[in-house]
Amino acid sequence: MSEEAMVPAWWEESCAALVTRDDRLEPLILQTRPPAVTPSGDAFATLARAIVGQQLSVKAARRVWERLEEGLGSVSPQTVLQAGAARLREAGLSGAKASWLVDLAEHFAAGRLDPRCWQEMDDEAIVRTLIAVRGIGRWTAEMFLIFHLWRPDVWPIDDLGLRRALVRHAGLPEKSPRRVWLEAGERWRPWRTAATWILWRSLEASPVIY
Repeated sequence: MSEEAMVPAWWEESCAALVTRDDRLEPLILQTRPPAVTPSGDAFATLARAIVGQQLSVKAARRVWERLEEGLGSVSPQTVLQAGAARLREAGLSGAKASWLVDLAEHFAAGRLDPRCWQEMDDEAIVRTLIAVRGIGRWTAEMFLIFHLWRPDVWPIDDLGLRRALVRHAGLPEKSPRRVWLEAGERWRPWRTAATWILWRSLEASPVIY
């Protein structure tokens, strides 16, 4: 996979459709460059990074990841299983994260997580598969769908940035129940990933790099 940032093939089509459905998005779309996304070609590494980065600053997560790479040579299911949780903790992982990383590696090694199957699976099936791994919740699974698999219709309503943007641009009360957050995205099907990107960028102008 090229390390250069790329744009999803469906980006232009999704923006054209969103403009016709919601005039509130039109000025945001005009201000938004296409999302610059650098997806990792390695599903295991992407999920492992998500586990490592939980509740850490970007800088701290990068430092731990670099120490993992230094200690293991490369971060793969095989090297993680060979190292074991104790060696992973030496890189700066908590005991919980070390055990979650081992669990993730075991799922890949046993074929319970098989990226070759995911192109044929719908989003919810992939989410259910991923959250069976300790340390991966729905938000992490949805970020994986968006940034790694580039699924076009993901609506991650547990994301605080998305909720803040909906409060600002859609007038939703901050204390809205889950049902309201879910319903807010219905008008943007089947391009809710694009709507999410646009709303994120309304709060933060930097391109999305993953």
